[in-house]
Amino acid sequence: MHAQNNFSIALETEAISGLGGLQSYAFGQSNGKWLIIGGRQDGLHRRQPWATFDAAGNNNQLLVVDPISKQFWTAPLSTLSVGLQEQLSSTNMEFHQEGNYLYIIGGYGYSNTANDHITYPNITAVKVSETIDAVINNTSFTSYFRQQNNTAFAVTGGHLSKIYDTFYLVGGQKFDGRYNPMGGPTYTQTYTNAIRSFQIVDDGTTFSITNMNVVTDAANLHRRDYNVTPQIMPNGQEGLTAFSGVFQVNADLPFLNCVNIDSNGYTVNNDFWQYYNHYHCATVPLYSEAANEMHSVFFGGIAQYYDSLGVLVQDNNVPFVKTVARVTRTANDSMKEYKMPLELPYYLGASAEFIPLQNQAMFENGVLKLDSLTADTTLIGYIFGGIKSSAKNIFWINTGVESEAYDDIIKVYVLKNAPFS
Repeated sequence: MHAQNNFSIALETEAISGLGGLQSYAFGQSNGKWLIIGGRQDGLHRRQPWATFDAAGNNNQLLVVDPISKQFWTAPLSTLSVGLQEQLSSTNMEFHQEGNYLYIIGGYGYSNTANDHITYPNITAVKVSETIDAVINNTSFTSYFRQQNNTAFAVTGGHLSKIYDTFYLVGGQKFDGRYNPMGGPTYTQTYTNAIRSFQIVDDGTTFSITNMNVVTDAANLHRRDYNVTPQIMPNGQEGLTAFSGVFQVNADLPFLNCVNIDSNGYTVNNDFWQYYNHYHCATVPLYSEAANEMHSVFFGGIAQYYDSLGVLVQDNNVPFVKTVARVTRTANDSMKEYKMPLELPYYLGASAEFIPLQNQAMFENGVLKLDSLTADTTLIGYIFGGIKSSAKNIFWINTGVESEAYDDIIKVYVLKNAPFS
């Protein structure tokens, strides 16, 4: 244990009047304002094919939020092309912001053009600061969106991240048709089982995809709706870790191991099991150069395990949880999970995002520099949206009112000189 690494997390809930909730969205930011695209306005998807992922729950507008002044602005997608409108109102898109460009891949939703629910085979580039200004000023933003068709990007529920100059589209699936939990004939589902790496050449007017490389592993990369977090590896290099994910090839249960990815390839870590926070939730990556320790903090969501009075409880129904936990990778590359003493205020966090403050010290890949947080209490960013559930297990009783998209924002603080927790 390293004294300079003692830290804890504190949360503070704040309301923005009239904002409304969203989950499974994409976001970019500029000058302290958020640009939020897509996602859903309802809670957990229903299980009946006729009721699930209905178009009425789509977010079909652009949303700009200023968390400091507690203001927000909206603009409908209707001025964009039909292709852009459809993809950008979908759910579980993969996205990554590079400078002023937000790249959005795939997503799932109802397409009027296809007359069915599909996974969109598109990549879209968005100029973030210009779009934010246009939404606030009620001016045209159509020239700030560019879209390409590419079947390699027909992916939903994966993650788009970057290691140095290369993008990585990790995991996910192609899901076409209406969701049906019993494997009925209303859909086709194909996991990518892959890491797709590529580069984007973008001059601001046109962009192209180059050097596409696909690595497939049907046993270990069969993952979706999970967390992939940027990392600084023990050798000081950038990397990614794919945590948990669903579903195991031979069981309808989450993976407990993880996959580490760097510029040289990937390795499966079977020496570490993650018990908490199995589905996609808000995450915060922090790295201490002094201690060579990488911390990934996870906020709620859905998990096969939870803590009850100090006892680890296994629930194969994989319930909603309130758990806040961290996974620490030490200098010798060993990983360990710790339940933190705080919890989220509700069964909350699934399909939420952590939106970091832009003016703090971060590595190139977005990992926060823990050693630079010298104050006793530092605001590092916000958790927005996600699914708020009324109970642990609602899937089989879900009529659409047992959960909702959470509409408050949660301030996230790092407390230094606090018990290491």
